[in-house]
Amino acid sequence: MKGYIGEFEELVLLTIAVLGDDAYGVLIKEDIENRSNRPISIGALHSTIARLEEKGFLKSFLGGATQERGGRRKRFYQLTHAGKSALHDIKNLRDELWKKSKANLALEL
Repeated sequence: MKGYIGEFEELVLLTIAVLGDDAYGVLIKEDIENRSNRPISIGALHSTIARLEEKGFLKSFLGGATQERGGRRKRFYQLTHAGKSALHDIKNLRDELWKKSKANLALEL
């Protein structure tokens, strides 16, 4: 598997995929917090996003300025082909491990 991704990186990439054209920092943060039921700092998110961009898994662009943001522009994020490929690789690895561990993970009542 090329370009290993960690759990939080995977959450960020998947969240960006879910949000599609609306994927920007604050919305990504809120979505992850709501789905995972755990707080994350905006700094941790930005560090992770920067790392994912360095790995070539994300690209970003600035949206238009809005009055509600005092004329500031939002930075939006999109998955690259490499990012999609990394997600498929980690999913395949997890699926393989879940299948092989099925007997050992059976819940006993």
